[in-house]
Amino acid sequence: MTPPETGRRAVRWPVTTHGRLALVTALAGTVLLFLATVPLHRGWFDLGVYHGAVRHWTDGGALYDYLVPGSRYGFTYPPFAALCMLPLAVTAWPAAVAITLLLNAAAAVLIVRWTAGPVIRARGWTPWYALAVAVCGYALLEPVRDTVSFGQVNLLLLALVLADTRLLARGGTAARWAGAGIGVAAAIKLTPAVFIGWLLLTGRRRAAGHAVAVALGATALAAWAAPGASRTFWTDALWHTDRVGSLAYVSNQSWQGVLARLAEPYEPDRAVWALGVVVLLTVWAVRVRRAHTAGDHAASLALTGVLACLVSPVTWVHHLVWLTPALAVLAGAALRTPGGAGRRGPAVWAVAVPVLLSSSLVWLWSGDASGADGFLGGNLYVWISLGLLCALPLRPSGRPVSGARDAAGAGPPSARPRLPAR
Repeated sequence: MTPPETGRRAVRWPVTTHGRLALVTALAGTVLLFLATVPLHRGWFDLGVYHGAVRHWTDGGALYDYLVPGSRYGFTYPPFAALCMLPLAVTAWPAAVAITLLLNAAAAVLIVRWTAGPVIRARGWTPWYALAVAVCGYALLEPVRDTVSFGQVNLLLLALVLADTRLLARGGTAARWAGAGIGVAAAIKLTPAVFIGWLLLTGRRRAAGHAVAVALGATALAAWAAPGASRTFWTDALWHTDRVGSLAYVSNQSWQGVLARLAEPYEPDRAVWALGVVVLLTVWAVRVRRAHTAGDHAASLALTGVLACLVSPVTWVHHLVWLTPALAVLAGAALRTPGGAGRRGPAVWAVAVPVLLSSSLVWLWSGDASGADGFLGGNLYVWISLGLLCALPLRPSGRPVSGARDAAGAGPPSARPRLPAR
């Protein structure tokens, strides 16, 4: 059922359910055709690394000694991730690809529903129709395309983090489990650990404690089950960034990547990198506290995803799915801005940022990122992340949260406005 009008014009084209089904079917078919034929399909490379490494490990080999034949790429995640991937050891390759596709598709739908859902409800749009169109658009983003075609785990980890925010939004007994998803995600891949800092900074100490306990428990479980692999990872493999590829490669859209491309063929200055990280952390902390004070929990979560992309030493393009909550915040800010000239700026950015993230423009400088054009174009996604960190719109203090639930999973129920029963 379409929610009642809220003073904003609802999406009305096509006007019939059959027409909308036809449009969504045509749109989904076009997107699938594009994804199946896009030149930058990655051939499930990372899934091949997981599949080969786990099989090598279960056959008696050392987990971190495995390399994809003819390359220098091997398993780079903590041992707990390998434990989670053990079913791959008994899964045929076609089945592994099919299962990964289904998991990523399910995660993408949940992510769009949880981040864009509040915006859709606030506008009074037909939920299934607006979500279907949003999912089709989401699939075109290069980070999403790359995650799927590499067979990567980024969408699954983002879904785990967002699931925690849903528990926080519900409050009561559900909130007691909050933090577990972030803890599991951090044990699988280190990047999501930044969300523990978000929990602490926004006063959710209990959830932060759960996240730390779960992450440490999962790591301890891996150390008990695979002591040799755990010792190798934490004392050796973790510190060898060359295992994942060149830091200067144009796909590395992090602050470290910018410095590496400027310094190439030399190593980037670690002191400059550390100073930049301190500045980024400071900006993040100030803006997150400001958003939290205003009750804008969606923005505070979104800023944390942006920070993760910037401060990680290696942020491949497919890691940029962590920008997804920020895209939803941009869209929400543009739609709630009163019509007229004042909306033009927010609307332009709400459209331009996802279009640029779908463009694959950075690859024009994959062979040579030198010069002014290489500095600007080869680091395009870094500039987008910096812009989002510094200028992501925040809801004015005291303004009520739009929709039935904050996109990020707001704080205690008492902080959220009551809605009339329907």
